[in-house]
Amino acid sequence: MGVARDSVHKRRATGGKQTQWRKKRKFELARPPALTKIESTRIHTVRVRGGATKFRALRLDAGNFSWGSESVTRKTRLLLVTYNASNNEYIRTNTLVKNSIVQVDAAPFRQWYEQHYGVSLGKKTQKKEDASAAPEVKKGKKAEERVKARAESRSLDAALEEQFNNGRLYAAISSRPGQSGKADGYILEGAELQFYLKKMQKKKGKSDKA
Repeated sequence: MGVARDSVHKRRATGGKQTQWRKKRKFELARPPALTKIESTRIHTVRVRGGATKFRALRLDAGNFSWGSESVTRKTRLLLVTYNASNNEYIRTNTLVKNSIVQVDAAPFRQWYEQHYGVSLGKKTQKKEDASAAPEVKKGKKAEERVKARAESRSLDAALEEQFNNGRLYAAISSRPGQSGKADGYILEGAELQFYLKKMQKKKGKSDKA
């Protein structure tokens, strides 16, 4: 027996049972969930109705994440699933689904911020990197003026700055890994970040009591 997406097996709105008037059809076909894990990338292709192709990501370790307030996108490593509104088991097993809250590596965004504003983020990790840092590239006078002008008007959320110090940023996945084969999303900021931080703190408090 295959998995189906029909509604014949359900009761009517009035509560009456529907009698089965036909066998299962190909267009009612359903497939088991991908349950994408954070590991080295493995993607299967699936031929679907109409000859189209879906990309079933079984394992992913990186994705493209957008920093909305700065209008910049970087590919970065996925580290951990920290919150999922629908299923706590996805946190324990590090399963990637749409709108999972994950921690990603902050390094690509920190490098961009330093280049764009001339301001270093992540003071805790700075000392280690200074020893192996490449020699500084000299900039022209106009380039330095541009960077200086940007730095004067910049503003960074305190919660984001703290995350940069830890080397990890909270992000939400906006793609569907089991359909597109990608785990792309955006960095959490402002009210949305505060909302999820409260949710995670609440969940942590419950588990500590248990």
